[in-house]
Amino acid sequence: MKKRDLLSLREISRAEIEAIFSLARKLKWELKRGVAHRQLAGKTLAMIFEKPSLRTRVSFETGMIQLGGDTVFLGPDEILLGVRESAADCTRSLSRWVDLIVVRTFSQQTLEEMAHYATAPVINGLTDLFHPCQVLADCFTLVEHKGKLAGLKIAFIGDGNNVAHSWMQAAEKFPFSFVLACPKGYEPNAEVARLAKENGGRIRITQDVAEAARGADALYTDVWASMGQEQEAEIRRRAFQGYQVNQALVALAKRDALVMHCLPAHRGEEITHDVLEGPRSVVFDQAENRLHVQKAIMVWLVKGLKGK
Repeated sequence: MKKRDLLSLREISRAEIEAIFSLARKLKWELKRGVAHRQLAGKTLAMIFEKPSLRTRVSFETGMIQLGGDTVFLGPDEILLGVRESAADCTRSLSRWVDLIVVRTFSQQTLEEMAHYATAPVINGLTDLFHPCQVLADCFTLVEHKGKLAGLKIAFIGDGNNVAHSWMQAAEKFPFSFVLACPKGYEPNAEVARLAKENGGRIRITQDVAEAARGADALYTDVWASMGQEQEAEIRRRAFQGYQVNQALVALAKRDALVMHCLPAHRGEEITHDVLEGPRSVVFDQAENRLHVQKAIMVWLVKGLKGK
């Protein structure tokens, strides 16, 4: 089987995503009932993390163990990518020892260089440009709660960041509508947006929060200042005033609209405490589903799944 990577959602087909969801559903069902699944017994996952993480690290590490494999965690001071050793040499060596590599780093270019030289599959655990595993888990969560993705309106309130970029790529695969409401100057990457629209994504970018939220099936938000943007936090806090997911905004969405957040959350900034903890919130379902979907992704990359 030819080596596959998951660097963004552009390289994966709708059929493959649906196959991943089908396996994730099975693995989740088995886990809840104490049924062991050992599809990756004897396999090893290398985890290269240049950025800190709770959900990404624990869900990948736990998932690999549940699949019967093992993990090796490599933090930012252990490899010193581009300083002590090149990304290319690092992954060429790792490929001789491990079966999968997940990378959580800043530059998409670094990730793509590693994937180019690796003979083991490489997974994007987050870059500044994309966060595909998060959005796959989010889409899986929507299917669980809504029964489908087709025809939904997803309103993303906030920064045109890596999560928003991956949502745009997901919109290329499924016929839902994605509306991003962001302040001027915080729009998404123009090339990512252009390609998503050209590839059939039903995408709209606006500064009007009410327009985005009105009639939405899901309201999604993320922190206003991500990792690496700490020095901009106060500037961003001022720029994003009015882009908070609160009860007034939720009232504009559909009565059964879901509230989503990829976490960690800054309660009182991008989202209010009462909304995050309210009956429409599925944020901890999203967090849990990182585990099940990423397990399915790892099985897909090592063993393959049906779908083209």
